[in-house]
Amino acid sequence: MATDPLAPATAPARRAPAGAAVLREDVTAAIREAVLAELAAVGFARMSIEGVARRAGVGKTAVYRRWKSKLPLVLDLIGAFAADGLPAPSTGSLHGDVRALLEVFANLLRHPVASAVIPDLLVEAARHPELADAVRGALLEGRRRMAEAVVAAAQERGELPAGVDPAAALDLVAGPLYWRQTVIGQPLDGPELDLLARQVVAGLKAAPAAG
Repeated sequence: MATDPLAPATAPARRAPAGAAVLREDVTAAIREAVLAELAAVGFARMSIEGVARRAGVGKTAVYRRWKSKLPLVLDLIGAFAADGLPAPSTGSLHGDVRALLEVFANLLRHPVASAVIPDLLVEAARHPELADAVRGALLEGRRRMAEAVVAAAQERGELPAGVDPAAALDLVAGPLYWRQTVIGQPLDGPELDLLARQVVAGLKAAPAAG
């Protein structure tokens, strides 16, 4: 970096940070992976910085240099998860888009880490308002955008009336999946997802038109 031309001639040029002053990206990634594993193994309440550091193969200092406690660490992880969204399906039909959404959500809930972490974070969210906001953002914002895109595309094709609420569409898609796979522990198979897709489409088409 060039020195300030107005600085005294004897002023030394500033050096780029090196060594301990640099936060290595591979260490940050390892810590985030360790957080997910710790959340799945012991839950948020029992998770500790020491456990995360041990699982990541780093010292506690490496964690504390990035996050001051476990709450901002988990909030950061949730924020990264929310930003890593999937594009809305575009199959050319409402039924195809709804079926694709169901498949995406079902696969997420089947994931062994997600199936352990999501219910635990929902419980802990009742005790931590900051965590509640982050969990809602991670679980809802990206999915809401997907639902909005699916509904808008169906309206453009004339498959849905103008008054359909994308939030209601998301409830119809995600609600049954979460109940069956997370609460009851009975994942939906292919034929059941097909049936649910037909039911969701029928419900959306029955929605009253706006005005």
